[in-house]
Amino acid sequence: MPEETRLPEDVTDARPSRVWIAALISTVVTLPLALLALFFGGLSPMACDSCSEPASDRFDASFGPAWTVLCCGLVLALAVLVASWVCSFRRPPAGLFLAVLAPCTVFVTGIAFAALVDWP
Repeated sequence: MPEETRLPEDVTDARPSRVWIAALISTVVTLPLALLALFFGGLSPMACDSCSEPASDRFDASFGPAWTVLCCGLVLALAVLVASWVCSFRRPPAGLFLAVLAPCTVFVTGIAFAALVDWP
């Protein structure tokens, strides 16, 4: 009967024990930033309440696609945040990269929303 091969104890747990901290910090930054972006996007139609008819039409035509980009970008940021938690326990370098990418995704989404809307 073959003997069971054992790895030294220091090789079996090579994963750092504090990898989840990056995902936690990313969560604390990403979620309020996403709520702020959603709040800003939700209130932005009031920017054109007193606009003339042509300016209002241009704003309304640009707001629909921009709102879609904002919502999809925030869902993508949430998916990246969840992936950072999953990867922080399975693949620490990927978890760290995704933890940094999550708030960056919210920031880029907010900039894209503001750029797509034809402001009065």
